[in-house]
Amino acid sequence: MEISKGKEMTRLACKALDAKKAIDIKVIDIQGISVMADYFIISTAGNPNQVQAMVDNVEETMEKAGYMVKHVEGSRGSNWILMDFGDVIVHIFDEENRLFYDLERIWRDGVLVDAKEFMEEDQQ
Repeated sequence: MEISKGKEMTRLACKALDAKKAIDIKVIDIQGISVMADYFIISTAGNPNQVQAMVDNVEETMEKAGYMVKHVEGSRGSNWILMDFGDVIVHIFDEENRLFYDLERIWRDGVLVDAKEFMEEDQQ
């Protein structure tokens, strides 16, 4: 069984975030409620340097697999970076802003999926 492009992109992004010690990675399947993307990935960094390391690693990992970032909101030093890869949107927050914006609550109509499911090597 072939893995969908959105799932593969989510797997790669989650692994890239995890490799940079992202805190509390959450995946929300929004396929049934939005046309903007298939998945939201939400993660937290402990400090501004970690935010940038996570952004850089996600972008590098995705590009190596042939998935180019279409748009980025936020810049170096920002406390919330949004990376739009089309089928997948990656949100990287500092702790305070993740709590403030609470995307998990805003997108609660989506299906919360355990990020570990996407990081398993033997996906089919």
